[in-house]
Amino acid sequence: MGRPTGFIEVKRAERGYKSVAERTKNFKEFVVDFSDEQVAEQGARCMDCGIPFCHTGCPVDNHIPDWNDLVYTGQWRAALDQLHSTNNFPEFTGRICPAPCEESCTLNITNEPVTIKTIEHAIIEKGWENNWVTPQIAKHKTGKRVAVIGSGPAGLACAQQLARAGHQIDVYEKQARIGGLLRYGIPDFKLDKSVIDRRMGQMRREGVHFHTNTHVGVDLPMWKMWRKFDAIVLAGGSEKPRDLPIEGRDLNGVHFAMDFLRKNTAWVQGDENAKKQLISAKGKNVLVIGGGDTGSDCIGTSIRQGAKSVTQIEIMPKPPEQEDKGLVWPDWPNKLRTSSSQQEGCERQWSVLTKRFVGDKKGGLTSVECVKVEWSKDKADQWVMQEVPKSNFTIKAELVTLAMGFVHPVQQGVLKELDVEFDVRGNVAASTEGELAYHSSVEGVFATGDTRRGQSLVVWAIREGRQAARSVDIYLQGDSQLPR
Repeated sequence: MGRPTGFIEVKRAERGYKSVAERTKNFKEFVVDFSDEQVAEQGARCMDCGIPFCHTGCPVDNHIPDWNDLVYTGQWRAALDQLHSTNNFPEFTGRICPAPCEESCTLNITNEPVTIKTIEHAIIEKGWENNWVTPQIAKHKTGKRVAVIGSGPAGLACAQQLARAGHQIDVYEKQARIGGLLRYGIPDFKLDKSVIDRRMGQMRREGVHFHTNTHVGVDLPMWKMWRKFDAIVLAGGSEKPRDLPIEGRDLNGVHFAMDFLRKNTAWVQGDENAKKQLISAKGKNVLVIGGGDTGSDCIGTSIRQGAKSVTQIEIMPKPPEQEDKGLVWPDWPNKLRTSSSQQEGCERQWSVLTKRFVGDKKGGLTSVECVKVEWSKDKADQWVMQEVPKSNFTIKAELVTLAMGFVHPVQQGVLKELDVEFDVRGNVAASTEGELAYHSSVEGVFATGDTRRGQSLVVWAIREGRQAARSVDIYLQGDSQLPR
């Protein structure tokens, strides 16, 4: 630890944003980065704890105190090596991860955790600027071929690790571009897609082959895959959205959030025919149902499209402003969080149940009927919901996005054709324990990321992709030099 009293002398500082008026004019990233000196100062705040609880919060097991100190002492190249030793894509997590590591930081006991995410972002961007991020080409080829179905963070991490182990890797993506929900589900103002493209360039030089517009199980039958590959990795994500089957669900103007976001991102990136398919919020009153990250992305996108108003409702109660540290630290707390999109102009309401979508004679959405609810515990200590009498109200809306999460992977197509077993939640069943972790019920088929664990964070997907790669390598070779 280069500065033992850094956490006392230096106050926590976070990167700023461009003004709302400026950033909502376009879909470009708007975070204002620190200078190298500012990043080093924040790195000096790391206490080098005897037990670094930030490791508890970080799914990829980043060596956070190590690279904090390396940045403080100006050893940026060494910090990059440390960062890449556990995380294939810190440029993704440095932008869109909610930073559970910071919630677990010892300094978060006083609400001033180290700005770990900011430092991570600074390290990887300096690495790209100085051409330190280079292909790691395997010295020896194994002659084994692996198909990775899905090109989200889990599939990409798995593919890169296996290519570095010397296997021939083919990644299949049903959409027009590589990246999965990184590409189409996350708006460009949070993750500029050139960030994905530059990493793909490295992976291509490492020997990864990318196939787009190829829907395995639909365009490409599985029997053809079995002829070509020695192992198959299922990394297609959890794309079955949670629906809201109430009266008026079929009205024009009610859409799944991911359909809304995908079509907008395709338009922003200039995909063919995207303008015709765009779901526009321009001049409309928008209602976002669901309070998570996907809902926030719908808010920011609607505002940039020129929405007249944006309202977000959540069925759960409003979280507390501040968690009880003594009860929850170092775990992820339930507390009120306000995203950059919500700061841009959005009315938020909690404990609201949607009752009915109302439309006009032409089948277009005009409003949404709602009711307030109360939550309490029953005799079995289970939370139960009750409608508040005479609390019905109406929200004017011509566009609704359903952002209530995802229930499990889409089971039709490749998963049904393979006849894999599912767990009780409908995800592909595969244990994370044992030498052949992530192996499904079908010989030679592995499952990783949201396909296996259900809807989760990008950082968890990267972890699972890396770990699944090691298991695939062991399956093919009998042993593996890839990290655990």
